[in-house]
Amino acid sequence: MGMYKYIRDLWKQPKTNLGELWQNRLVEWRKQPVTIRILRPTRIDRARSLGYKAKQGFIVVRQKVMKGGHTRSFRKKGKRPKRSGTRMNLDMNYQKIAEGRTNKRFSNCEVLNSYYVAHDGKYVWYEVILIDRAHPQIQADTMLRNLAAKRGRVSRGLTSAGRKSRGLRKKGKGAEKLRPSRTAVIKKRLSTQKK
Repeated sequence: MGMYKYIRDLWKQPKTNLGELWQNRLVEWRKQPVTIRILRPTRIDRARSLGYKAKQGFIVVRQKVMKGGHTRSFRKKGKRPKRSGTRMNLDMNYQKIAEGRTNKRFSNCEVLNSYYVAHDGKYVWYEVILIDRAHPQIQADTMLRNLAAKRGRVSRGLTSAGRKSRGLRKKGKGAEKLRPSRTAVIKKRLSTQKK
């Protein structure tokens, strides 16, 4: 068994396997800013499996997301107080929110992927792997150059977390109304009803 296999086994039950180290990390991370750039990944096995390479042009950022309902304020016709409320926006998972916030902060980079690191009663932490679009090391690699050319992967839901929240992990029977997107299927249905 290789080294990464043992690291992966440790992360299957981090609270019991890492013990005091886990608690100390959470105490330290709570005090840190919401978005913080780190030198190297906390979970090297997971980062490597998602495409991370220890070379220039790769950036790893730890993003903190507050738990709870994702509410969005909206107004239902009229200006009375009871008309302005909040509704749940459950289409986005915490990981997609973390990727979006990181990409907003590092606007010259493109999100490659992200992975879960830790959680407590109030926050969830994800580490987001970014690639610098204009870096010579990235431009030299054909695959990474093509990924960097696809601007706004997060906002278009093309990352792994985005595809999951769009329901694109399923194929075939039972997933007919998910492709090309839910909105496109609804528009197509409405246009055929009018005719």
